[in-house]
Amino acid sequence: DEEAPIAPAVFALYPNYPNPFNPVTSIKFSLPEDQKIILSVYNVAGGLVETLIDENRIAGFHTVKWNAGRNASGIYFYRLDAGHKSTTQKMILVK
Repeated sequence: DEEAPIAPAVFALYPNYPNPFNPVTSIKFSLPEDQKIILSVYNVAGGLVETLIDENRIAGFHTVKWNAGRNASGIYFYRLDAGHKSTTQKMILVK
């Protein structure tokens, strides 16, 4: 997890890198203030695959790696929830 000393101005979830990936990808997000967040991965049917983060985080830029080695190839969605805000991005696992 990387944390920058300067707080960003916006709540944002960035595209994962690399995408498509096999089997590890990095997910970056920014928080303008300290807050509790939940970062989860879902399959294309909307089923929860894994919760990557469920805790308080400080304001700043953060990066989390997801190892999908135990998952099947396909389309996945990752969702960031913080307070009353939520955003989702799509990623593709190719084995």
